Parts: sequence; structure tokens; C-alpha cells
Amino acid sequence: MTTIGYARVSTDGQSLQSQTEALHLAGCGRVYSEKQSGVRSDRPQLAKALAALTAGDTLVVCKLDRLARSTRDLLNTLAAIGEHGATFKSLGDPWADTTTPHGRLMLTVLGGLAEFERHLILSRTAEGRTRAQANGVRFGRKPALTPYQRAEAPRRREAGETLTEIAKSMNVSHMTIARLGNDARFAVRVLAKQIACKTIQEQLRRQGVKLSYVSARDINMQASMVGGTS
Repeated sequence: MTTIGYARVSTDGQSLQSQTEALHLAGCGRVYSEKQSGVRSDRPQLAKALAALTAGDTLVVCKLDRLARSTRDLLNTLAAIGEHGATFKSLGDPWADTTTPHGRLMLTVLGGLAEFERHLILSRTAEGRTRAQANGVRFGRKPALTPYQRAEAPRRREAGETLTEIAKSMNVSHMTIARLGNDARFAVRVLAKQIACKTIQEQLRRQGVKLSYVSARDINMQASMVGGTS
């Protein structure tokens, strides 16, 4: 059985000396120390200390806030210690001592309270979301296009404008405009109009009419009549 210490300070300006001395006096054969914020979950020396634990070992800290900054973080760390078959002790918090039945009971109660608090938060969040939805609040990302733009884009597409041109004018990607045309009937109308435009242009060429003398608007209007679009 080995007693392993863990010491931590948040900034370079703080000293680890007082913690390491207290841990050595408490019988720690090895002390892992680091200067890291308690908010960070990726603390290398803490990971090494946990990895060094074996069945029957004890991890010791000077105070609980050196190990964790939240109840959930503390319980997760204690669970990791328990998975190694080891125990935990805080020198500055006598009740946080899993080497004694009383300490184990206190931490079990703490875990139950944390779980209860979590369920309360989830319940209140769900109730608030339900009330907001009932009042017409929409969740999620704001739509890229206004209702007017969603109606206008297909009309402009049928009029012959390209996806890129429409998307640029509405400050969205061309795929956003393309998705508006996923409706099968809309796709058929657009295809019919494109075929009609090509047919009219070909007929004009055969008649010797220069296409530069014919406006695209006139061709689109005739194609709409031929293709059955409006």
C-alpha cells in the first residue's frame, strides 16, 4: 500500500512548497505537483497520479479544491480512484476520507445530492423549453433566408438566373438555394423550361435570327408558356 500525494496551484506566481511539505508530513512517498488551472480537465500530473494508483493505495490532497472545482468533477475523479481499488483523503477536509466508513458515507450522500441537483436542472430546462415553444419561440439556428427570400429564390431560378447569382445576392451559399428546389414538381418545371428555352433558341437559329437581337426575357416568357410554367 502506497500513499501518493497530489498538489496543485493555479498560476506560476504561487508556490507548491507548502502543499508538498504537508503531503510529505502526511506520509506520502510520492508527490505529483503541477501549476494548472483547476478548470482544466487535462492536468498531466493528476493523470499520472491516478495512473500510478494500485489496489490499496491512497491519494492524498491538502484541500478538495486542489483536486476539483465542482462537485461533478470531484465525483468523477473519486470514481476513477475507486476503479483502481484505491482510496482518497483530503487533509483539510476530514469528512472527505474514503478510508473510513464515515467518510465514504458522506461522499455517497454528496454524490446523491449532486445527482438530484442534475435531475432538477434537466427538469427545469425541459419545462422552460416547453413553455417557450408554446409561446412560439423557435430553437436552433436562425434561418438563413427570410420567408420572402424562400419564395423569391425559386421564381428567380425559373426566370433563368443561376444558383450562384441568386445565392450571392442573398448572401448565402448556392447549396442553400439548391435545397429550395428539392421539390419534385419544381424540378420538373425548371427542367421543362430549360428544354423549352433551348428549343426556341434552336428554332430561331434555323430561321436565321441572331440571338443577340432577342432578349433573354422574351425567350423565358415564351419558354414559360411552352413549358407550362408561370
